[in-house]
Amino acid sequence: RAEGRVAAYPGAWLTLAGERAGTLVALNCREQAVMRQGETVAVLRRDEDRAALAEAEAQVAVAEAEARLATAEVQRAHELAAQGFHSRQAVDRADAALAVARARLASVRATERRLAAALDRTVVQAPFAATVVERLASAGEAVAAGQGLCTIADLGRLRIEAEVDEFDAARVRVGDPVRIIAEGYDEAGWPGRVEEIPDAVTRPRLRPQDPARPSDTRVLLVKVALPAGLPLKLGQRVEVLLGRL
Repeated sequence: RAEGRVAAYPGAWLTLAGERAGTLVALNCREQAVMRQGETVAVLRRDEDRAALAEAEAQVAVAEAEARLATAEVQRAHELAAQGFHSRQAVDRADAALAVARARLASVRATERRLAAALDRTVVQAPFAATVVERLASAGEAVAAGQGLCTIADLGRLRIEAEVDEFDAARVRVGDPVRIIAEGYDEAGWPGRVEEIPDAVTRPRLRPQDPARPSDTRVLLVKVALPAGLPLKLGQRVEVLLGRL
């Protein structure tokens, strides 16, 4: 017998957070809401970011015009020099002016890209289709960079993480059948199967250390695959019977 909890597969559970600090102007994160991949979850105040990006776009337009003019002047300078109407010094000045114009254009374009990326970071999107299981913030709240906004999980990808005593580790094999029992449901429970056995033991998480047992006792966190359609909830505590059932 082992105690366990219903858990999401790796990559199917995530706490969403913004990459930057700011004020939440929108938080589409109602608990139990189903979200599509790419759907907007949160939006930070972005007025200043938009204004800065618009200014950078204008600077890019000016720099592009200057670069076009400098290109034309270089072409004319070389043509006149070929005809003997321009000195080499005049040609060099035109070439240098074009190099400066191109460098300035590259600089303002880089600034535009940086500000566009900063504007993108004011929006948080769902990375996969999932259900909101916990809301951690509210619209109008000032949040820090990395602060959790809500937790989402793909409830179609759940399994059991069962804490098997380390002294029983040799008796568990991948593919072994198990029986899953949850309080409040049919005592017969549901069938499952061991799908993953870790290479290391860890400290128990589900129950206090038994004072009658050695203080350094560890458990093997065995992963159990579930059949589809079970009424179990994410995080729910269960009992797992392992062996020849």
